[in-house]
Amino acid sequence: MAKVCSKLLFLSAICIFIAQAFAQPSFLYHFCLDNGNYTSNSTYKANLNQLLSSVSSNTEIDYGFYNSSYGQNPDKVYAIGLCRGDVKPDVCRSCLNNATNLLPLLCPNQKEAIGWYDYCMLRYTFRDIFGIMEASPVFYMWNNNNVSANVDQFNQDLRTLLDSQRVQAAKGGSLRKFAAGNATAPNFQTLYSLVQCIPDLSEQNCSDCLVGAMGDIPQCCDGKQGGRVVRPSCNLRYEVSLFYDPTAITVPSPPLSNKSLTVIIIVVPTVAFLVLIISICIYLLRVRKPREQPENTSSQWEYDPKRTDSDQSKGSLV
Repeated sequence: MAKVCSKLLFLSAICIFIAQAFAQPSFLYHFCLDNGNYTSNSTYKANLNQLLSSVSSNTEIDYGFYNSSYGQNPDKVYAIGLCRGDVKPDVCRSCLNNATNLLPLLCPNQKEAIGWYDYCMLRYTFRDIFGIMEASPVFYMWNNNNVSANVDQFNQDLRTLLDSQRVQAAKGGSLRKFAAGNATAPNFQTLYSLVQCIPDLSEQNCSDCLVGAMGDIPQCCDGKQGGRVVRPSCNLRYEVSLFYDPTAITVPSPPLSNKSLTVIIIVVPTVAFLVLIISICIYLLRVRKPREQPENTSSQWEYDPKRTDSDQSKGSLV
């Protein structure tokens, strides 16, 4: 009887696993990396669950980049969530929520896994990956339609467009390294493309990653009307039809730190007070009348605005 119950529990667990997996949208692609395993009752598993639950629930982040860690070595877990640069915050969080539910189901024992949707990417691992450029694992996708004519010119136009976007994205800040745009292609077509890096990469590492991704295009997508090269640290995509939201492409401003707020709170009143004092002094000097002097005295009252102005201290907003 005990064996029968055990088998039933096992089958029930399998059914629940399958139901949960089918409840989530499928990834475009995912990898369960063979870099170490964990057990279902391990500290690593508990840390992973805690970390993933905090990714999509962090509503303070509205620029599409999540990087966090949880736990202590050797069971510390690192995770990165990245949404496409034109995706709105609510869509981003929904995408990451699906990813955090699905990826551990598809990779139930692997300590390192990565999965991509159209709108977001989720990655977790046992090692520190923040600020590190990684080119693998990589996957490709391509449009089934071929470029109808003048393939060489199409490739040249694509290269020029991607090069300009690579430079723009690499110069992006720590919140977003993303660029999108279009150019004219042969046969009166419009070529659309976007590139993106993990925002915590340096400018050079972002550029190098995208150069490598561009170099992969001939291997996967040569002569095709569209294609994607997707790496852990960067990705690119191009099509002859619009596939991103051009109205949502904005560069976020870095949030003010507590230190910055303190400086502003201190400096602004100080500068305002100095400006007030200077204004009062200038006003009093302008309306001041000279004292009466004897008629045989040659001394006259003088006002030197240059000397008065130079004696005033000036403040600047830092």
